[in-house]
Amino acid sequence: MNALVIEDDERVARLLSLEIQHAGWMVSVRGNGRDGLAEAVSGTYDLVILDLSLPDIDGLSVCQSLRQVSQVPILVLTARDSVEDRVRGLDAGADDYLVKPFAASELLARMRALIRRPHTMMSQDSAIRRGPLELYPLRREVKVQGAPVDLTRREFDLLHYFMQNPGITLTRDMILERVWGWGYAGGSNIVDVYVGYLRQKLEQPEITVPIVTVRGVGYALRADADA
Repeated sequence: MNALVIEDDERVARLLSLEIQHAGWMVSVRGNGRDGLAEAVSGTYDLVILDLSLPDIDGLSVCQSLRQVSQVPILVLTARDSVEDRVRGLDAGADDYLVKPFAASELLARMRALIRRPHTMMSQDSAIRRGPLELYPLRREVKVQGAPVDLTRREFDLLHYFMQNPGITLTRDMILERVWGWGYAGGSNIVDVYVGYLRQKLEQPEITVPIVTVRGVGYALRADADA
């Protein structure tokens, strides 16, 4: 496995590199956002470890730019530990979020978890269709009755999960694990908030988005959505 570390603190970068190499990975290190982004785009990596406090380009901007062109898993490392900071990092495209200082064992465990997740590339023409909804995973586009709808990354990932599992009741914990990632430390009510966002954006006159509430459990995309 091959990891790219984008970290400007030489001491931290060296420690990360040693720990990751000791676990059997190959590692490349870049000390600023511009070089790190260029390397991530041009190279072939299984995982990118990204510090948010970089000297030239803010790490959130690097994360957003990389996510537009690549589905490589991104693990964010940062000293910013507020809920707002975590939400911004995840919405920018990160797959997981680890606050400094951290134990090397936890870092390696999160790396293993990220590479176990499927990141299958699909052709641009491969759409998932459920009733009035069309979702294009690679282009990250959504349409309702043929009309495009603008979703945030988190809203898109949430809808994608529902459309992959029609008729299945997804608990809040299942949704948090799949959409927000194992490292999310906030409350499960964030799922309710984002389901509300989805319904507002997707529902149109004479069209009701078939995401139903399963009281006390979670949510489901109606199995008859294709009807």
